Amino acid sequence: MTESRLPLESYTVVDLTRARAGPTCARVLADWGANVIHVGPPDKPGAKGARVTGSRDGPDFQNLNRNKRSLTIDLSMPEGHELFMKLAARADVITENFRADVKHRLGIDYEAVSKINPRIVYGSISGFGQTGPYKGRPGLDQVAQGMGGLMSITGLPGQGPVRVGIPITDLCAGMFLAQGILLALLDRENTGKGQWVHTSLLEAMGFMLDFQAARYLQTGEVPGQAGNGHPTGQPQNCFEASDKRINIAATGDALFARFCRAIGAEQLLENSDYKTDKLRSDNRDALCDEIGKIIKQKPADDWI
Repeated sequence: MTESRLPLESYTVVDLTRARAGPTCARVLADWGANVIHVGPPDKPGAKGARVTGSRDGPDFQNLNRNKRSLTIDLSMPEGHELFMKLAARADVITENFRADVKHRLGIDYEAVSKINPRIVYGSISGFGQTGPYKGRPGLDQVAQGMGGLMSITGLPGQGPVRVGIPITDLCAGMFLAQGILLALLDRENTGKGQWVHTSLLEAMGFMLDFQAARYLQTGEVPGQAGNGHPTGQPQNCFEASDKRINIAATGDALFARFCRAIGAEQLLENSDYKTDKLRSDNRDALCDEIGKIIKQKPADDWI
């Protein structure tokens, strides 16, 4: 691949998404060269162009929709539906993040589009999936963080649920759908047919819980809040030096030993409570207290 050519330049994407999760997916495809045509609804009277992500010339909207072209179509009107179908017939990919039932009501769902374009890869994001009791509910990042369990493991012990500082379910769902679309395009090279791929904010959150979720499912252990400390590997924490904070991560026996020697704390290596990763995790408070007293003695730059 030459510098002047991007890998998705031969693909056309019709992007029906709004808010953040869907536009994130289409942005990934656009950044890699796809011809992304963002289709938005007409502005409502009095709205003055305001959107969930701000005005068209604002940083949030521009960031989410970079490298895209755009047009306005009223999909609820027969003329708008006809125009959309003409675009869909020539597209490689459609992305949407309506509530699960909306696309069917508008007649722009995968079944309808695939009849005129069997090669279409149709990508959907919803709050809670395309089936199930919550399929018709709108989904927001804040709600998905709570329902998915992320807020219960974020923050200081005993603090109560804390939201992660970025819209992580929106961003992850968008990236996961982009990955699914790319895999579907790859599969189309072998089969000649497109397919419907979809994910949800809640599914993305379940994936992102990763080993905490696995611990719960396999052992019944309910992970809690660990603050700046790692849930399993120690020492990993943010410590106060004499002038400012410093981040330290020294897990595993070999790295822990090197760390102890670097800060002149060889006595920690002789302590039976800190001999293994599990013991260091079980005794995290005592270990971090000892390390904290040592780190506090010097400026942060002296430890780096």
